Amino acid sequence: MAVIGGGPAGLMAAEVLAGAGVPGLQVQVYDAMPSVGRKFLLAGKGGLNLTHSEGPEAFLGRYGERSAQLQPLLAAFGPTELRAWAQALGVDTFVGSSGRVFPKDMKAAPLLRAWLHRLRAAGVKFAMRHRWLGWAEDGSLKFETPAGETSFQVDAVVLALGGGSWARLGSDGAWVSLLAQRGVAVAPLQPANCGFDVGPEPHALAVAQQGETRREFFRELIGQGSFQQPGWTDHFASRFAGQPFKSVAIVFTDSRGRSFARKGEFVATATGVEGSLIYAASSLLRGEIVLNGSATFHLDLLPDKLPEQVLVEVRHPRGSRSLSSHLKSRLGIEGIKAAMLHELLGKEAMNDAVQLARAIKALPVRVVAARPIDEAISSAGGVLFESLDATLKIVVPPGLDPPVFCAGEMLDWEAPTGGYLLSACLASGRMAGLGVLRNFGL
Repeated sequence: MAVIGGGPAGLMAAEVLAGAGVPGLQVQVYDAMPSVGRKFLLAGKGGLNLTHSEGPEAFLGRYGERSAQLQPLLAAFGPTELRAWAQALGVDTFVGSSGRVFPKDMKAAPLLRAWLHRLRAAGVKFAMRHRWLGWAEDGSLKFETPAGETSFQVDAVVLALGGGSWARLGSDGAWVSLLAQRGVAVAPLQPANCGFDVGPEPHALAVAQQGETRREFFRELIGQGSFQQPGWTDHFASRFAGQPFKSVAIVFTDSRGRSFARKGEFVATATGVEGSLIYAASSLLRGEIVLNGSATFHLDLLPDKLPEQVLVEVRHPRGSRSLSSHLKSRLGIEGIKAAMLHELLGKEAMNDAVQLARAIKALPVRVVAARPIDEAISSAGGVLFESLDATLKIVVPPGLDPPVFCAGEMLDWEAPTGGYLLSACLASGRMAGLGVLRNFGL
């Protein structure tokens, strides 16, 4: 049994297969990289987020439009089972203040080492620097290796090749064309849990892409005072790129009526915004940009104050103090929050108490493009569940020989950060492994 892809989904599939105790069953993991779990290790550098402790209904809801397809997988291997699995590897876990679940030492490497030791003890073999090239005419699997191209005959294959983010760690999406050649339906890979560029009105962008260069077009418009160049002004970017917006909230409703509202943090970049609060809304923002060319969310700079309270403080007589000093002393607005108001409001609005108070509670921020997929934490799109049966076996087109199962991020689902990505990868890897066994009546 071949498993192609040495990330969490692939390793879980290999564990299920090797742990079945079937005499003569050989499990081989292939990966293009020099070692397995590279993205897993990098993701755990800041503290490995294994899963989330919230209730089943809320947990499942994080998977959006693919919740129904992932429900049976997560019901069989959800947060409780995942924590027990980690415990069996000698890794104790705890629930953080945010509800996220972490290893007690906050590290990914000890868990991966223990996992690989258990897999090798169970007989799993690893073939590194083996890049999958698809199928040969006789149905064998082709690989590019340091010694040249080779092929292997297998009885079944689990594909766990990741999505399209972080290509340098192995998830480059090269598998999309290989499956498309076999007639497998794949939704285009798109950035998820990603940052966004801010910009002008969408019709200006469309015009800019017709003929003259974007830079020349916007230089002309800026000279006319018509539009702001995409991204922040040089003044804002040079001073505040990399700085966080703390204790803020964003509210967004797309053109289909779907809404997002949450308090948290995010970061200004040189061209736009990124960070956990933006990532959580990225699916809706990205979809709206695809449909309408831009998406505008509203930023609440003071989510713990009522609009009426903000207006009272803004209207409070400031005497000889500057507006900046007034906002700092009365509302605690300074630094990047104050700069954001100056960046997005005109001088007239800044000096109008009603408009300023309204902006402090609902500052419109237009984003016009998701950052490139290789910068994203994860990707959306992938093999459609409609091409798979309940065990994640490809059944459309029918009759693939050897049978092919898919798992992990290469499936068409997405989720926010917070443990949801890893949970679904492990749950789908487990299901694919069980699917292989059931396929052969094992």
